[in-house]
Amino acid sequence: MTYVIGSACVDVMDKSCVAECPADCIYEGARSLYINPNECVDCGACRIACRLDAIEYETDLPDDQRPHLADNAEFFLTVLPGRAAPLGSPGGAHALGPVGVDTPLVAAMPARDVPAH
Repeated sequence: MTYVIGSACVDVMDKSCVAECPADCIYEGARSLYINPNECVDCGACRIACRLDAIEYETDLPDDQRPHLADNAEFFLTVLPGRAAPLGSPGGAHALGPVGVDTPLVAAMPARDVPAH
């Protein structure tokens, strides 16, 4: 079981969750963040910290967010554009840095106008 980042994160990436994650398992794509299900320790710190309400425990996902459960896993299991191999479990997002690409689901989502902070 794991926590999942849904569509509210796309084009916003507030990153308040990243600072609170003790497992360093929240990775940065181009338009969204992704939780590595193999590295997540199910503590819920990310969900509490997320100011966008974009994170839910996988069994609590609303129906319209269910595709993001498989999508978060696919970010680590498939070969993403411009990469030679799947990310797998790199052992920490901080050391890896931004990946710079997204899964096909997120990449195909319409761009969201995000107001400047």
